[in-house]
Amino acid sequence: MTSASTTTETTDRGAAPRNPLAGGVAERLLGFATVADRTDTREIPMPFTGEIIAEIPVGTEADVEAAFATARRAQASWAKVTPKARREVLHRFHDLLLTHQDQVLDIVQAETGKSRSSAFEELVHTAITARYYGNQAADLLAPKRAHGALPVISRTTVHHHPKGVVGVIAPWNYPLTLAVSDAIAALAAGNAIVLKPDSTTPYSALIAADLLARAGLPEGLFNVVPGPGRVVGQAILARADYLMFTGSSATGRSLAAQAGERLIGFSAELGGKNALVVAEDADVAAAADGARVACFTNSGHLCVSIERIYVANAVWDEFLAAFVDRAKAMTLGAGYGWEIDMGCLQSPEQLATAERFVEDARAAGATVLAGGRTRPDLGPTFYEPTILVDVPEGTEVCTEEVFGPVVVVERVADAREGIRRANDSRYGLNASLWTTPRRGRELGPLLEAGSVNVNDGFGATFASVDAPMGGWKDSGVGRRQGAEGLLKYTESQTVTVQRLFPVTFPFLSRRNYSRVMSLALNLGKKFRILP
Repeated sequence: MTSASTTTETTDRGAAPRNPLAGGVAERLLGFATVADRTDTREIPMPFTGEIIAEIPVGTEADVEAAFATARRAQASWAKVTPKARREVLHRFHDLLLTHQDQVLDIVQAETGKSRSSAFEELVHTAITARYYGNQAADLLAPKRAHGALPVISRTTVHHHPKGVVGVIAPWNYPLTLAVSDAIAALAAGNAIVLKPDSTTPYSALIAADLLARAGLPEGLFNVVPGPGRVVGQAILARADYLMFTGSSATGRSLAAQAGERLIGFSAELGGKNALVVAEDADVAAAADGARVACFTNSGHLCVSIERIYVANAVWDEFLAAFVDRAKAMTLGAGYGWEIDMGCLQSPEQLATAERFVEDARAAGATVLAGGRTRPDLGPTFYEPTILVDVPEGTEVCTEEVFGPVVVVERVADAREGIRRANDSRYGLNASLWTTPRRGRELGPLLEAGSVNVNDGFGATFASVDAPMGGWKDSGVGRRQGAEGLLKYTESQTVTVQRLFPVTFPFLSRRNYSRVMSLALNLGKKFRILP
């Protein structure tokens, strides 16, 4: 087996990545955390090296209660602020993210172990989302005319009111954008936020809170309560007017049931076992380049990353050789340099998971064409980009989410068989298809996934913030991004003003009323004057 080539940090910051939370930075950012008692703390390790870079106080149910009390007071005033004024705050936040990007990227990398380019993609997505909802909220929230019960005499208008206080439970893999982008949409709609970041990545959320405050977001609207899900997450769920969750399907199912008991809205992006199909007419070199990005961006710690590839027989040999070469050529390393392709896995637990999937596949008879081993010479949780073939059907790595840099490649007869195999999953978050643009428009909708990228892995739909994004099947409920990503945080209200007389025509007998309405319905259908 040939190992992937590697590099270590070569920038002027030195081989060992520095701690961006040192020198009082962590202490300053803790001013944005809602935790009263700071004696109980948790250590935050840097995945690159395993060293402890900071501590974070552990929040309690009382802290969540205090955060909601603060949020409700602030939200009452924020709901009266015009969307135009909210836009100014979001646009300033957009600018501050870009201005302070070096500090933000350092903190995100230090907490996750991801590469610089992956951290930058996260920052850019957050900035784009702030710009988008800043620009679109006024139009989305404006009262809209709807067809009334009867032409002329009925005037119906739909209004959108903020839910109140939105709870957000965010994961560790994208600790900036998955903590903040959903919150941005809710804030633009007039809500307040109580956020629980993942316990291992709280400072990525706190630097965002800092920049939102600098952007002019009124105090009390964005509250961060770090702590364990069983305490802080449950306390948020018990009080929120709406809950947004990103995480595993199992946890999402449990939270959805509890939200249903409370009769509050719930949205979730959950697990995936995303597939990429290489059609017989694909540009093979482009597909191999795209597959490398789709599988190994963010060390595979990405809900929409690719873990299954189905390749048409006509291009099997060419694609597989090109893909393996690209995986082996990737640079791994610890640090803040832009030249590194892939960082490490975020925790020893994630490393153990990736190892278990691969070793189980080996034991079942799979062949490892690239990767398949740890790299302790680079750091405690490095694992090479791994490509598996000849994996027996039913092996766990073929059906369950690894959430790491491991992909199974299988040969199929053609694109349509690849699509059928891709759809044979309980998940349906993201899919990728490599073919001609014309054929992509025909075949893309046949893939059973909330987002489908033709001649791209995941970035095309992820960056299309004007369109909804979310999962089918066990991959989620509800949508983020687009109009749906904002309006889900509102209560719609229909107001109909009836002119002249009520729609029940009180001056008619019941028999005559039925005759008049039957005639009106028939005429309305014939001349298309009714919706």
